Amino acid sequence: MTYNPISTDWFRNMALFSISKSLTGINTSQIPTGDMFTSMLQAILDQQSMNFSETSGSGNLVDKNSTISNVIKDYTHLLDGNTSATLNFSEVSIDKLGPTLKGKLSGMGASFLEAGRQYNINPNLLASIAMHETGNGSSRAAHEKNNIAGMMGKNGLRNYDSVAESIFDMARNLRKNYLDKGFDTIAKIGGKYAPVRAANDPTGLNNNWVKGVNNFFYTLRS
Repeated sequence: MTYNPISTDWFRNMALFSISKSLTGINTSQIPTGDMFTSMLQAILDQQSMNFSETSGSGNLVDKNSTISNVIKDYTHLLDGNTSATLNFSEVSIDKLGPTLKGKLSGMGASFLEAGRQYNINPNLLASIAMHETGNGSSRAAHEKNNIAGMMGKNGLRNYDSVAESIFDMARNLRKNYLDKGFDTIAKIGGKYAPVRAANDPTGLNNNWVKGVNNFFYTLRS
């Protein structure tokens, strides 16, 4: 029998989808596909299968379905949204986005939406980056410079006349210097936007950039 990697990968994906659906009830049409996903999910399932007989602190058996469901959700949301299609513009609900924005980001939902529309970027991505960069509107840069994206100039952090101006500048930068140049996932963007071990990041905050932005992105889409 001739090995066919395409049919084999398809069968593996379908098998994993079937397992995850039967155990968790997750809508498998929303689970990302590809080698990265299948390898990670297989590892997760293998790891969790060794824990089914373990007991919780109360002495009760760990709920197999609950454990797998939580693990799959935790890991798939880090992969979800990492395609160029989902980072392009799509309509979002201001009623949903607005209440999540705090501090200097409060009331800026419409600006994220309009900047996303103008530069063909998912507004949730713009909001997620701003929320991560500013501690959801609480950073000194946001309050003193209206800088909500860590945008740098010749003399350090840029000053903006308004938060809206900063949002549109971030969107312009992402479209021109990232998305149009093939940095079309949050992980790829993070590698350039907030590189690990960068000279201007002595405390290692960039290590959490991809995870942080992904977490906000997933929360806004959920």
